[in-house]
Amino acid sequence: MPEEYPEPPVEPDSIDPDELARRIAAGEPVRLLDVRNRDEFEEWHVAGPSVTATQIPFSKALQAQVTDTVDDLAAQVDGEGPITVVCARGESSAYVAGLFEQAGIQAHNLADGMDGWARVYETHEITTDADATVLQYQRPSSGCLGYLLVSEDEAAVVDPLRAFTDRYGADAADRGATVEYVIDTHVHADHVSGLRTVAEATGGEMLVSERARDRGIAYDVGTLPDDGVLSLGAVDLRPVALPGHTTGMTGLAVGDLLLTGDSLFVESVARPDLEAGDDGAAELARDLYATLTERLAAFDDATTVAPGHVSERTPRNDDGTYTAALGALREDLWVFDTDEDAFVDRILDDMPPRPSNFEAIIAANLGETTPDEDDAFEWELGPNNCAATAD
Repeated sequence: MPEEYPEPPVEPDSIDPDELARRIAAGEPVRLLDVRNRDEFEEWHVAGPSVTATQIPFSKALQAQVTDTVDDLAAQVDGEGPITVVCARGESSAYVAGLFEQAGIQAHNLADGMDGWARVYETHEITTDADATVLQYQRPSSGCLGYLLVSEDEAAVVDPLRAFTDRYGADAADRGATVEYVIDTHVHADHVSGLRTVAEATGGEMLVSERARDRGIAYDVGTLPDDGVLSLGAVDLRPVALPGHTTGMTGLAVGDLLLTGDSLFVESVARPDLEAGDDGAAELARDLYATLTERLAAFDDATTVAPGHVSERTPRNDDGTYTAALGALREDLWVFDTDEDAFVDRILDDMPPRPSNFEAIIAANLGETTPDEDDAFEWELGPNNCAATAD
């Protein structure tokens, strides 16, 4: 433990990040105290529909110990029940949790802190009419979603994360399949892609759209068919051009399921400013409008939308997945009830800050740079901010 953090007065219980994710996924009430600085908390913290989070800096806990006001400190934590104390790496939070335990207040420390939270990667199975098993990977720390499609003895990985390279091949093998394809729906700006590392680990063929490759990808990669399908076991995967977030954004249709990547989410739509900046955002916003109102018109209301991202407050379905019927989204989202000019104006006026380190991440995903594992992981910490709006 670093010298700047004193040993806890008593050793607190710890909660594993995976267990915390399980509780949040199950909708169990979670009472959190984050002892990082205010700016760190506001940029990124553990969140979810059942989470009540309070930020009080570590220095206040030290002061409370000196002034014998630990009970008063705990009373400032919103919510009820045991307190889960969180910091960056589980060090200062262990001390605060120990203070609470010493005072008779039920508390536990989030093991490995936000670094540990960023390593949580869950899987849930999506029901589909296709002769395939579809797993949705969920990274709750950032809202990134990826997919594994298995039919007979063949598998395809869609939008893998480099940080979890070993998971995909292992999960395919558990289902008696080998990875045939590794696909990125677009050049990502919020996380370092596992396209190359997963392909190397599994022998799968790397594929992106031709438009994505034309952005200047600096390594050899195959392209998805513009007109045609990929055969995977007993099913066909059909690429679907869905530009707007980027010029190369491409979805994949299989049976009644449409993987929409970063185009249409279950509560919002993608932002259009991460490829060409502010100067190119208006043109891409018009492309996005055409994607939503024209290109997706080829799919009926019963189509299940499985997106590439989800917001921290999005409720899960009963089966644990983040999916929605396309017809429900057409009814619920404002974007399907407005004209093109109004859509573009609202999208451009309603974008959050760009993802942290997005320029470095894009350079890595284009193959212009090769960050080491530690740098790549650090770049991804924080919210993805790939949506334009959740309204």
